[in-house]
Amino acid sequence: MRLAGRMAQLGTETAFEVLARAKALEAEGRSIINLGIGQPDFQTPENIVEAGRKALADGHHGYTPANGIQPLREAVAADIAEHRGVEIDPASVVVVPGGKVTMFFAALMFGEEGAEILYPNPGFPIYQSAIEFSGATAVPIPLYEETGFSFSAEEVLSKITPRTRLIMLNSPANPTGGVTPKAEFDRLVEGLAAHPDVAIMSDEIYSRLLYDGQEHVSLLAYPSIRERVILLDGWSKTYAMTGWRIGYGVWPGELAEQATRLAVNSNSCVNAPTQMAAIEALTGPQESVATMRLAFDERRKIIVRGLNQIEGFRCVEPQGAFYAMPNIEGTGIGARELQDGLLEVAGVATVAGTSFGEYGEGYLRFSYAASSEQILEAMTRIREFLAQRT
Repeated sequence: MRLAGRMAQLGTETAFEVLARAKALEAEGRSIINLGIGQPDFQTPENIVEAGRKALADGHHGYTPANGIQPLREAVAADIAEHRGVEIDPASVVVVPGGKVTMFFAALMFGEEGAEILYPNPGFPIYQSAIEFSGATAVPIPLYEETGFSFSAEEVLSKITPRTRLIMLNSPANPTGGVTPKAEFDRLVEGLAAHPDVAIMSDEIYSRLLYDGQEHVSLLAYPSIRERVILLDGWSKTYAMTGWRIGYGVWPGELAEQATRLAVNSNSCVNAPTQMAAIEALTGPQESVATMRLAFDERRKIIVRGLNQIEGFRCVEPQGAFYAMPNIEGTGIGARELQDGLLEVAGVATVAGTSFGEYGEGYLRFSYAASSEQILEAMTRIREFLAQRT
């Protein structure tokens, strides 16, 4: 069979490859501590599960509108007003099966041969994959350890050319846990006035997972660029609903209609019971969100302290999400080699920084969505593994 050439441009997400290998080793009887996959180790709160269960029992088994049911889009609008201080029209919300769909739709809308799309590097690998699949050129925005992996507004603006169609941004960020300061967002928005045709996709999926008094900065809250911002968010991280596969985009102007057409042509709609559960997540009790965030904060401190005690490692303190990205150059081992060695020999699953782009060499990503006991045991295993190599 002869596949379309663009299939060669489609990347993958190494975290799932690591997860599969970790599961295979566990099936062989190995003890594996999984600090690789980016999903909460908590169960979905019971009130949310019950809402989905009730929807099934009540007969919500059919198709739904391609952009999501009206009560859910209204709940999303109310949640954005509460947590971002921005009033939006529910008609601008398009509910999709997971956060990736919004970024893929954005890439397809703006990407074509000859176009350029900017994206963070190291960054979520599907950004680059979706951009290149669209036919556009993926232009990296380097993120640096010295700045806590915040983007530089000056550097972003310097990369804009007449071919630039879209900028993808992510704060709090995967894989680094970096949070960009408001002052940097202010400078970026001011500079974007000179580029009125450039759209911005703001991936804010980790917006409720911030630490040390950090406050979330949403690009949706800047009036001067409001009509060209695509907001990406969802339920996976905040409510431990990764397997439910539901997210949403807030689209400016007529782009909501375009996104809905893409949904009609790809996934048709999101299943009804999941949407009912998502309404309960947004409108029901929020104690579980605070409980998870506090647990992640405690684990963040444990893992950063532990990583900085490993010879050859150094780790800046992440300010958001549930990832730490230590510099491992002092070990003299490449990122992919260390990832594989830790998994196969030490039984610790991590993800090489190179899985998140070329600027990820010299780093490993750790997810601290695991128990404190597992994190401490993983640190011991890593120290022992490195000691055996010297």
